[in-house]
This record gives sequence, structure tokens and C-alpha cells, in this order.
Amino acid sequence: MNLIYTLTTWIIPLLLCIILHEVAHGYMAYKLGDKTAWLLGRLNLNPVRHFDPIGSALVPGLLWLSGSPVLFGWAKPVPVDFNRLNHPKRDMGLVALAGPMANVLLAIVFVLFAKLTLFLLPSNILLTKWIMENIGNGIRFSLFLACFNLLPILPMDGGRILVSLLPKKYANIYQQSEKYGLFILIGVLFVLPAIGLDIIGWYMGALYPFFVHILNIFM
Repeated sequence: MNLIYTLTTWIIPLLLCIILHEVAHGYMAYKLGDKTAWLLGRLNLNPVRHFDPIGSALVPGLLWLSGSPVLFGWAKPVPVDFNRLNHPKRDMGLVALAGPMANVLLAIVFVLFAKLTLFLLPSNILLTKWIMENIGNGIRFSLFLACFNLLPILPMDGGRILVSLLPKKYANIYQQSEKYGLFILIGVLFVLPAIGLDIIGWYMGALYPFFVHILNIFM
């Protein structure tokens, strides 16, 4: 019973955070001219349509079982045809930005829902505890996903935003790095910290508090 209780306080907010992130990409693409995700039925919160066996189950499950202090995952990416966007180069950045910003907005909703929960329910009952643990994990997941996806490494959202902002000449050059994106990401996450260069730690340490500060406005 304790295992089920703990799993629900992690899995429910994690799935909500990663699914909303992907739906936001698809919805923004739809508003900007690309109906690919809409035609494939991906603009909804049905977990089945967004479930990725590795990113939605295996990776977060292994991290949880290993006692990792960081738990994250991903949903099946929502397909976006950048060539169908009204202004492909500009709109690519807006579509990419929609995911992290949806996570920030979700974190704000979690904060407001926490206030409502404590106003309506006694603080010492199990239901309140369960809801608040879900909310706490949801806030952490939301802000982590927002920060992590803003890394300026292709094909991460931050990389897409950078391509959108760079002059066309430099954007084309930078796009060539996408084929090595996974290896670059592995290097930043695991190899560099092993030799004392914790770039990701510095990056998260700089950006995460910024989003926390935004949340404090609503607390």
C-alpha cells in the first residue's frame, strides 16, 4: 500500500507535466499553421496517446528505483512540420518555447491549487497529504522540465529557440550540430561532470531559482 501511495505521488504529476509539455508544442504549431499534431489526435491529455515506453516508464522507473535525487522523463514527441508553419524560422522558436512555458504556467497552477487545497481541507488528513505531495512533486517536475528543455542543444527546445533567433547564415551552421545532439547532451550530463566541469549544475543553478522567484509571486 505504501508503494502504491508513493508511486502515485510521483507518476501522476510526472505524466501530467510531460504530456502538457508536448501538447503545448502541438497546440502552438496548430495556431501557427501546422495541423499535423491535431490531425493525429495528439492535442489532448489522454496519456495513452503520448506514452513512450522508454521516456514515460523505463527511465523514470529506473531513476526512482535507484533512489536518484532527480526524476524526469518524456512523452512521445508531438510531430511538428516546421515547413507548414506560417513563418517557419520564427515560428519554430515559438513552438519550442511553448513547451517550457506550459510547464512554468503549470507550476503556477500547482501553487494556486495548493492554496485552495489547504483552504478547503484539514491539513492533518491523508487526502490533504497526498494532494500536497503530488503538488510538490509537480512543481519540481515542471520547473526542472522547463529548465532542462531550454538547454541550447539541438534537438532540445532551447536549441530550436536559438536557431530561430540566429541570423540565417549562423542558424544553418548551428543546425548541423543536431546530428550530434544526443552525444553532446550525454557529454554535458555525464562526461564533463566526471572531470570536474559541471556545466549542467551551473546552468540549472542559475535558471531554476529564476523560475522559483516567479512562483514566489503567487505564494
